[in-house]
Order: sequence, then structure tokens, then C-alpha cells
Amino acid sequence: MSRSPANPKRKPKKTPRVNKQAVLHATQGTRVQSQRQSNNYISHTLQQSNTPVIKASLPPLSSANLKERKLDWKPALQQYITRYNQAETDQFAPRLNDLYSDEIHHDRVEVRLDRIRERDLLRGVHAEGSETKAEIVQVNELDREIVVNLRLHVKRRLQQDGQQYIEERYDHERVWLMYDQGKWLITKIEPIMLERKPRFGGAVMDWSSEHEAEEEPPVIAVPYLNTDVIPNFRRTMQGKRYRRDLVVAYADQWWNKGNPTYEEFDSNCTNYVSQCIFAGDVPMIYTSRRDSGWWYKGRQQGKEWWSYSWAVSKALASFLMKPRKQGLRAVEKEYADELELGDIIVYDWNGNTRYQHTTIVTAFDAKGQPLVNANTAAGRHRYWDYQDSYAWTPNTHYRFFHITDYV
Repeated sequence: MSRSPANPKRKPKKTPRVNKQAVLHATQGTRVQSQRQSNNYISHTLQQSNTPVIKASLPPLSSANLKERKLDWKPALQQYITRYNQAETDQFAPRLNDLYSDEIHHDRVEVRLDRIRERDLLRGVHAEGSETKAEIVQVNELDREIVVNLRLHVKRRLQQDGQQYIEERYDHERVWLMYDQGKWLITKIEPIMLERKPRFGGAVMDWSSEHEAEEEPPVIAVPYLNTDVIPNFRRTMQGKRYRRDLVVAYADQWWNKGNPTYEEFDSNCTNYVSQCIFAGDVPMIYTSRRDSGWWYKGRQQGKEWWSYSWAVSKALASFLMKPRKQGLRAVEKEYADELELGDIIVYDWNGNTRYQHTTIVTAFDAKGQPLVNANTAAGRHRYWDYQDSYAWTPNTHYRFFHITDYV
């Protein structure tokens, strides 16, 4: 069985810097070893600490007629990011109590952090530190109200049975601030759950349900793309071994951005997983029909040329369940710890068989449980059950697919 522990020495990839976006940075640790400071930059090397450090670089808002009062919302948001990071580290929701008046979100945060704390205790995991960077994606300005869309990059340093690894994820939130009695106050926060956003909606869901039990006619598994012109890809051959090492390398390279060789969708998780599988020398099964095979051609004259199974979680799960003699094949497993590197997990958040999210196994923790990568709501070496996501519910159902060693 091909397995590898999460490598704590591997340097996490940096999120590409986006011009015209504000970046807030909060770090939670213990003893500060070194510090250098200039007019607009503070850098800290951290071991463990009880004192948060915040780095902020906020460009001025674009509207020329904004008064100085309008800029005062930035410190309120900075304080929220710092406290958010503290709450993530301590798994203690009251860290945020006095920052906003949204009781619904407070209850939501408390339930999620309590759930993560209990899960980490059962796993024997200890969080040694946490770092949160926030990008301001969009700002909507009203007279006395600001609505900010945030992308939060959370990086946790974890220890389990003497082994360390880094877990990363992106959260997305919409924050409302209101100017009241001379100051800006956070009045409402909504998580943006990209993991719940299905591609193509109900049409493909209904198609998948109708076709789930059908067996496809035999087809010849051939690569449709010319892999010689795609960097880091090798020519695929029928009957080759599934290169799990190449799958993991590709998954770690593109987990938080889109490969320009492919279309990038608003809901990109299954498209990303299919790319990872293809990078592992798995040939496409090209049929020219969107409702069969597993293939990608791109977009021509505004028309989409790829199979549903390439880009839709439910359709990929249905495709993997069908028996076939060649090409991409999988065996469904009962438990997550039966999976190997390069295997697939699909997620049904409501327990109604409408699968909305797909991840790929890229590492294992000290107890042999899978750590997964995903795109859209990006994550790297994230614990497979996704209980740290607002999309998760007690009704969440998983399917575990082991890709065969030869394709």
C-alpha cells in the first residue's frame, strides 16, 4: 500500500499576490525569536506564543470622494482577523464575543470550534500554532455601511504522536460593518460555502441518478490531450501503472490556483481532481458525449467540450461505480483508512445522495488517516472528514474510491 506521512519540512506554497487587494495577516504562537520593523512592514519568526501579531498592508479605497471617516473600518476588520486567528488556535469561540453583534454567526462559530476541538482530542492532535492571512476580495460601500468579502488563508501547525505537519485551508466570508456612534461595528458575518455550490445544478444531478446503475459499453481508453505540450505530463499508455506520486505532486502544485491549461470553473473541485488523476498517467476515455466517458477537450467557439464526469462530483462518483475492463477504474471502500495516495473522496453534505464536493488523498496523518487536497474552497493536507467546514452537517455522507493500480 502506497502511503506517505505529511511532510512538515515541505515549504507551503505562497498564495500569489493579487494587486489591488488588501492583505491582513495575523499570527498566533509563543516566543518571538526575531523581529525586524520598518514603516510599513513587521516580520516575526515564531515558535509558540500567547501574543498575536498582525501585519497589515491596506491600500486606500478607490472612491475619490471618501472621507477620512470611511477609512476607519479597517482597524475593526484587522481586530477581527486577529481574534479569528486566536479562536482558531484556541478553538474557543468566546474570543470573538465582543467583536460583532451577530448571534446567529456566534452560535455557528461555537458549534464548529467545539466540533473541531472534540475531533482533535479523539485524533490525539495538538495545534502548536496558527496563522491567518485575509485578502479583501471585494468592498461594497454605502453611506453608513460597508460590506466586505474576505478570503481567509488559515495555516495550522499540528502535532500528532511526535510527528508534525502543516494543514492549510481557505475560508470565505462576507462581513457587514456599520458606522454607529462614531465608530465602525461588525454587525453580521456570513460564511460563503463554496463546497456546497454544485456545478451545472440539478440537471446533472438528475442525469446521474438515472444513469448510476447503467454499465457503459466498452470503449478504448486513449489520451485525448497531447501530453507532450503540457509541462510535467508524460505520455500515457494503456495498461500503465497509476502514478500516485505524480498525482500528489500535481495536487500540491495546483491546490490553491488554477492550471491555465484548463478551464477554471466557479465550482472547480472535481475539475481539479480529474486533472490530478490525469497527471497520474491515467488515459482519458473519450466518447464525444458529455454524458459518458471521462474526458476533457476544452472550450471551442464558446461551447464546453468535457464530460460531466470530468467536472461534476456526482457524475464522477457515478462513473467510478460502473464496472469496466480498462481505463479509469475504482473500487469503493468502506472506510477512509483503506484509501491510498491519489484516491478519491466525494461528499454529500445533506445525506440526500446529491454529492457536491470532491477531494483527493495527498498524505496521511500519524494514525494512517487520509489528508486531502481540494480546489475552489482550497485545502492542502486537510483532515478528510471536513468537520472544520461550515458546509459539514451531521447528515454528511462520504464515498471512498480506490483507483486501481493499473489503468
